[in-house]
Amino acid sequence: MSRITDLKIDLVEVCEAAARACAPYVGSGRKDEGDGLAVDAMRKRINQVPMRGTVVIGEGAKDEAPALYDGEEVGTGEGPGVDIAVDPIEGTNLFAKDMPGSICTLAAAPEGSMYRPGSCFYMDKQVYPKAARGKIDPEAPVKERLAQLARALGKEVSEIKVFVLDKPRHKELLAEIYGAGAKVRLATDGDVNGAIQAILNMGCDALFGIGGTPEGIVTACAARAMGAEMFGRMAPQKDFEIEACKREGIDTKRIITRDELVTSDDVLFIATGLTSGAYVRHVKTGHDAFGRFMTTDTIVLDGGVGNVRRVQTTIHV
Repeated sequence: MSRITDLKIDLVEVCEAAARACAPYVGSGRKDEGDGLAVDAMRKRINQVPMRGTVVIGEGAKDEAPALYDGEEVGTGEGPGVDIAVDPIEGTNLFAKDMPGSICTLAAAPEGSMYRPGSCFYMDKQVYPKAARGKIDPEAPVKERLAQLARALGKEVSEIKVFVLDKPRHKELLAEIYGAGAKVRLATDGDVNGAIQAILNMGCDALFGIGGTPEGIVTACAARAMGAEMFGRMAPQKDFEIEACKREGIDTKRIITRDELVTSDDVLFIATGLTSGAYVRHVKTGHDAFGRFMTTDTIVLDGGVGNVRRVQTTIHV
């Protein structure tokens, strides 16, 4: 059995702990408070996991939010070496407004197997389901890529739906998708959520567009676990980020493949729902004969065994 798979339940509990901690703030408009609670709970539980973990990429640097920071050592210091990519609340605006698609998420892979993006906080991503693996030219125009995807899925282009973040930077991309005759699912935030919908064929056929690099590394692990396709390209958005990428010699034109973003099949992707979405439900609270309880809903994509597992956990608090 894979050594990363051995950590599955522990790492599920990391996401569950984060979700329970911040759930009372869903819909409160107070995303920073919620994010801070999720980070604290995640840090506490992940440091109980029997591993020599390193946060390869965490959330927070690009927006000065609370974070498990890049290079932070996590776990007990004993056991397998593990690369961790984490986003304690993916879709903080969705969380604050109680809109669908906010999750607590992390990905894990063997030590040294995750791509180190340096100072580039944004990535231009393409994500496709397993049926399209090896059938997409990532450098082709949007219209051609959509035609390739339609052939791979046995659909007409008019039946293809692409998840895109509703951002001003995607104005031209949206025009190209619509111009090709395909449809779009827009969301204000949460491109991991959109990528998983594409990977699992849950309402979308692909994800296109620029989002966070941390989310890109997490997504690559999910894609590799399920045999799906993904391409990335570093896409700095702000002047200081562009200058940092130049100093570090980051090639912003080079397409990075899925297997460069994560080099091992022994990967885990875990997501616990904060607000209900396409594949996980929100944290539920209630009372029974034993007192107050919280129920979490989690999905696990396990590359070690190639399956999808649903985990529902109820604890009394």
